[in-house]
Amino acid sequence: MGSRFPSHQLSNGLYVSGRPEQPKEKTPTMSSVAMPYTGGDIKKSGELGKMFDIPMDGSRSRKSGPVSNAPSRTGSFVGAPSNSGQLNSVSRGSVSAGGVPGSASLKKTNSGPLNKHGEPLKKSSGPQGGGTAVSRQNSGPLPPVLPTTGLITSGPITSGPLNSSGLHDDEYSFRKSFPKPILWAIILLFVMGFIAGGFILGAVRNPILLVVVVILFAAVATVFTWNTCWGRRAITGFIASYPDAELRTAKDGQFVKVSGVVTCGNVPLESSFQKVPRCVYTSTSLYEYRGWDSKAANPTHRRFTWGLRTLERHVVDFYISDFQSGLRALVKTGYGARVTPYVDESVVVDIHPSNRDMSPEFVRWLGERNLSTDDRVMRLKEGYIKEGSTVSVMGVVQRNENVLMIVPPPEPFSTGCQWSKCILPASLEGIVLRCEDSSKIDVIPV
Repeated sequence: MGSRFPSHQLSNGLYVSGRPEQPKEKTPTMSSVAMPYTGGDIKKSGELGKMFDIPMDGSRSRKSGPVSNAPSRTGSFVGAPSNSGQLNSVSRGSVSAGGVPGSASLKKTNSGPLNKHGEPLKKSSGPQGGGTAVSRQNSGPLPPVLPTTGLITSGPITSGPLNSSGLHDDEYSFRKSFPKPILWAIILLFVMGFIAGGFILGAVRNPILLVVVVILFAAVATVFTWNTCWGRRAITGFIASYPDAELRTAKDGQFVKVSGVVTCGNVPLESSFQKVPRCVYTSTSLYEYRGWDSKAANPTHRRFTWGLRTLERHVVDFYISDFQSGLRALVKTGYGARVTPYVDESVVVDIHPSNRDMSPEFVRWLGERNLSTDDRVMRLKEGYIKEGSTVSVMGVVQRNENVLMIVPPPEPFSTGCQWSKCILPASLEGIVLRCEDSSKIDVIPV
């Protein structure tokens, strides 16, 4: 008669109650113990050498010791650390019964970061050492991550030619601003008038036409000379008399003039000679006086005049707080933007052969720029717009979501004719900067 309770026989012959236990599958495990490297012989290196499939020729020896970054229990492998802070990893996969990840077998390929499709990049950033699957990258340190401030800063600040920063020369040139077709037409008319007047004078002995042409030529030459000498002062007067706009009511795309206080952005400047900190615009110019037998400062330098030898100007994006409305706008003068500065400069150093040795700062400044210090009469001028200065900015209003900006206009702006001052029209390109009181300094005694 059978028992109500099930029983089974053990391997030693005893009968016990209950049902026999089902055999359990052994959970696959991975050993995290580092395996010693045995010189490249796969037969002696055990599963580690088979897993990495490293071809060894026996001619290269390596110090034995634990292998760093051994496979962890999660089934992923981490490569050697790189200088750029990236980790070369292999995607995780299912673990096989032998303790080796099924889909994480490493091959002889260049290690490195994966692209957006999950494939390794073809270009390796460093040499592959010893044919190993894990390589070391020498791509340099990562750049520091700057905090997000909402300010769009300017580009690199470099010394060099004037146009490298998008700046224009503020020295007024009537010849450059006057339209070339009109200038050549006037010259052609006067040439024809002189020829006709001379012909009539020689043929019929009548000098009336020649006299009229001479009087007209003298009048035009006077106007041109007047504009050449007083043109810059007329432009600064035009900027001062141009009405200020209120940023609160200014429309998008409107050309305005805004006057207010300057605030630096993320990249403040420092003046070249005096080392004035927290500036948004700096200008340092070196002039030389040319006598009868002295050297010229530039190819167009005339005798008995001051000529420009070198000029350094830099400008960056900055903020301006409007006097009218109190709003603050971002002035886009960086990244090679077109800028026409009218910033007053002051004489910092006046050097002649007798007092050259009394200004070591000036000699050091010349040496840093590989400029000669021979017997020349030189004058150093410097101007800047520092934080807290009052400036006037002329440009186009641009509203971008919550950011109010002043950007360069797409076309040059004409000042128009100033008949009361006999000033012809002049063109102003890009953003116009006007500052009068930023560099009211005295000459350094030498």
